[in-house]
Amino acid sequence: MHSFEKLLLENKAWAAEKVMDDPAFFTRLAHTQTPEFLWIGCSDSRVPANEVTGTQPGEIFVHRNIANMVVKDDLNLLSVLEYAVMHLKVKHIIVCGHYGCGGVKAAMTDKSFGILDHWLSNIKTVYNRHRDEIDEIDDPEERANLLAEYNVRQQVINISETIPVRKAWDQEQRPHIHGWIYGLSDGILKRVYDIKPPVPEPHYVIA
Repeated sequence: MHSFEKLLLENKAWAAEKVMDDPAFFTRLAHTQTPEFLWIGCSDSRVPANEVTGTQPGEIFVHRNIANMVVKDDLNLLSVLEYAVMHLKVKHIIVCGHYGCGGVKAAMTDKSFGILDHWLSNIKTVYNRHRDEIDEIDDPEERANLLAEYNVRQQVINISETIPVRKAWDQEQRPHIHGWIYGLSDGILKRVYDIKPPVPEPHYVIA
């Protein structure tokens, strides 16, 4: 049996188990999607959103790319963000990086990675901004981990500056934006940085 055929068999077993536990599970999913969360994570196969948060299908709207980036001209990301914020009305956006991130490590070198170089330049910008602090650390793994945290923080800031988020803040005081990082060695999510919707200024009526 080929490895991809095993995936199909596992899928059938999973679907049967879901129906056994909850006969209306797929009927419900087919008719509505009301996730509370948008997850922007790394494409790394070791950090699946539903697995690490213990959530079920339908609970998290997911976008993943190399090193969990929020790039201002990435139409893929911006389309996902627009749909999640303006149409699904998510209450929380989570940017989740992880320690041991290959994209972050690559951005810390002078090597060329072909088409990835343009993408990694965004991480290099974060690295250069914090280079003095990061380069003081002797352990290369710890240096990369600190940059991964700074990268998450920057992507949270980038999200907060997008048009869909600004509109939703003005109109509905949502969503909250959270920056998390995942430990590959222990499976634990750590909070790095949060931005709340700004409190609207009161409007005074002069009688």
